[in-house]
Amino acid sequence: MTLHDSQPTPGTGTMVNSFDPTAAAPLDPVLAGRIARRARLLGPAYRLFYREPLTVARGEGALLFDPDGNDYLDAYNNVASLGHGHPRVVEAVARQMSILCTHTRYVQEEILQLAETMLPSFGGSIAESGHMMFTCTGSEANDLATRIAMQKTGKRGVIVTAEAYHGNSFLTAGYSPSLGTQSPLGPFVRRVAAPDSYRRDPATLGAQMAAEVQAQIGDLERHGDGIACFIADSLFSSDGIYAHPTDLLGPVAEVVRAHGGVMIADEVQSGFARSGEALWGYQRHGLDPDIVTMGKPMGNGFPVAALAIRQDVIADFGAKTRYFNTFGGNTVAVAAAQAVFDTIRDEGLQANALKMGEAIRSGLRQCAAKDSRIGDIRGAGLYAALEFVSDPERKTPDAATANACVNRLREARVLISATGPGANILKIRPPLIFTPAHVDRLLSTLERVLAEI
Repeated sequence: MTLHDSQPTPGTGTMVNSFDPTAAAPLDPVLAGRIARRARLLGPAYRLFYREPLTVARGEGALLFDPDGNDYLDAYNNVASLGHGHPRVVEAVARQMSILCTHTRYVQEEILQLAETMLPSFGGSIAESGHMMFTCTGSEANDLATRIAMQKTGKRGVIVTAEAYHGNSFLTAGYSPSLGTQSPLGPFVRRVAAPDSYRRDPATLGAQMAAEVQAQIGDLERHGDGIACFIADSLFSSDGIYAHPTDLLGPVAEVVRAHGGVMIADEVQSGFARSGEALWGYQRHGLDPDIVTMGKPMGNGFPVAALAIRQDVIADFGAKTRYFNTFGGNTVAVAAAQAVFDTIRDEGLQANALKMGEAIRSGLRQCAAKDSRIGDIRGAGLYAALEFVSDPERKTPDAATANACVNRLREARVLISATGPGANILKIRPPLIFTPAHVDRLLSTLERVLAEI
């Protein structure tokens, strides 16, 4: 089975569930004016969510509020992983900003304390003798991780899954195929099929993925290079959210390391207790990665990201070059990250993600039992996928129904989005502080919307 016949048709670069001004119904004049002003000031590359874009004025917990005070259940935003405006993070950031905000070229206790707190959580060789390096965004973390891998191996090849997203720097955009066919991939980039457990036999996915990685390494070597790294989000979020099986990355790691490559676990989406089953997504696969990258949820809205890395992987890079990032690891960012990490532990949010996630998927399965348009329910913890198909036998992606569902939910004041190469998969990704009341609101609204469309 090849990449092309194992995946639905890839997108063309238009963001899933984006506002299209050329196809929009008449908007409220005030909103239309704001959108026009936004386009004039910010230019054509930005995108808005939803058929009718949402104006947000404030957030609190799992809710966002529009200027009129109407609340919207945020079941999508993993940036505010602890919920909007979490008081512990707000207090930590405000306190540190009033004391000092500066970079990492001074000796400071706070960044050392954060590294000491986090490193043991990664387990394996990173916990034994690893280091942490701090950036501002997940894109920067993946960019730096890739540079280090290239330095260590002397190779340039990067292998990713078919519709992966790993960042928007020049380097990471070059291996983020989910940006669309108009966004060029680097000549050193190769893709393997996503582990589509709905369309392919889960029992053989690990062996198939390892074989495809082996073939792509051979192609890189034939063209005069080789593999620097394989990088994956272990929930395969942009590919369509494939949380199971969890025996995929071990066989891939064996192949990659046999050819001298580096295994990078991109934990921007799957880390920080999101899966419920483990703190870090790769731990569900029993993987001991060479590098772990982090981003969005790390600061609960404050821009902070990082990578954790084995000592032997960074040694050559550290000996031959230096790393400095003016804002990466600054004292306020570190305060935010420390507050987030401590709160996940102290408030038992990993266990909550597991419990609330199981409740969501149980409700989704009940919907699926009554609706033949729903082909599959999958996910882990507070990351759930509902896949729409127009033909249950052929498993044909149904983007129209997914888009209609997302936009009708927005009208009913519940916020989610869609994902996958066929744009037919509901992406449900609530904050870790979701409660049973939030779950009930999500499921009851979804059930009503499914009946309406």
